[in-house]
Amino acid sequence: MTAATLATWGICTAATAGVIARPFRWPEAIWAVAGAVLLLVLGLMPPGAAGSAVGKGVDVYLFLIGMMLLSETAREQGLFDWVAATAAAHARGSTARLFALVYMTGIVTTTFLSNDATAVVLTPAVYAAARKAKADPLPMLFACALIANAASFVLPISNPANLVLYGGTMPPLGQWFGSFALPSIAAIVVTFAMLRWAERERLSGRCEHVVEREPLSGGGKAALAGIAATALLLLGMSALDQPLGLPTCLAGLATTLVVCGLARRSPLALARSVSWSVLPLVAGLFVLVEALDRTGVIAMVAGSLRSAAGTPVAGGAASGTLLAFASNLMNNLPAGLIASEAVAQAHPPRLIVDALLIGVDLGPNLSITGSLATILWLQAIRREGEDVGFWRFLKVGAVTMVPALIAALGTRLLLG
Repeated sequence: MTAATLATWGICTAATAGVIARPFRWPEAIWAVAGAVLLLVLGLMPPGAAGSAVGKGVDVYLFLIGMMLLSETAREQGLFDWVAATAAAHARGSTARLFALVYMTGIVTTTFLSNDATAVVLTPAVYAAARKAKADPLPMLFACALIANAASFVLPISNPANLVLYGGTMPPLGQWFGSFALPSIAAIVVTFAMLRWAERERLSGRCEHVVEREPLSGGGKAALAGIAATALLLLGMSALDQPLGLPTCLAGLATTLVVCGLARRSPLALARSVSWSVLPLVAGLFVLVEALDRTGVIAMVAGSLRSAAGTPVAGGAASGTLLAFASNLMNNLPAGLIASEAVAQAHPPRLIVDALLIGVDLGPNLSITGSLATILWLQAIRREGEDVGFWRFLKVGAVTMVPALIAALGTRLLLG
């Protein structure tokens, strides 16, 4: 093993650890980009290879831009606050019913706006709704965190990691539903049942049955219409087996401009509220994974996938489970990138690829460090004065993720 290989591994490991742990509370993007730059400065990564690695993520960047614009537009116009307040009003004094309504809202948000929207935008609204209803907010907040991952393979658009794993070329929508409709239902139902059981004591009481709810503004209605139109557009593009990034970006931009026009709000002011640092974060991770590929790590993973191809059911079970737990050690975005590159080299059976996707999407429910969405969720609840430690989340994650993973993977493997 050469010194260059060891240095590359060390830099990639340190950069990934920085993304997860955020030393000095510096943004995740700083650590990913710093690792990529250090690889270039030390000559461990040629500039051309780094540029090519960044270019691989164009469809992902466009997708994220569109989704972030939609989410921020909806947030600013009070759409998510209105939805959460509506859920609180319909709870009719039952904390358990409020929990179920929040969970269902999270399913819809994750399915059509991605898991990051549930973590970043819906979470504060749910916290506010729980406070208005004078209910313990923690079970509702856990619902936001866990459904953000459990429902993230209902549609191709539900999680940016889906685009990453399939290299920006998604399966046709019919094939997607054939592979993931039943496993998604299994993951959502089991996660709900286990979280409901784990939080049963906190959900046993009553809450306020009269909750003030402001009517939805014209801008909020336009944002809702834009989200619905975007969802229909992406379903159509997915059914036609077309890339999703550019349509999502254009739909998000169009919705933002229309809503800002109606609300007489500068789109530039709204754009400044978007978390643009996600884009260099993803670009930096693409470079780190390309560097690992050049050392032969991904070739070894690809070799394992080729070996598993002889027994797709057993291979899918093992591959999906390993990736689910690996996503908690290194975060599911770099784990998904590594799996994507390995899949591109090994060309394993579709059953194994589908199992990998379930693992990379659902596995992060085990720990706070599992996915970018969960990290963003933690930041969101801290801004509201709440906090959940690593072990507290792990306790809930172990109860919910493991049985949900077994149910989802088992369902997909039984389908053959």
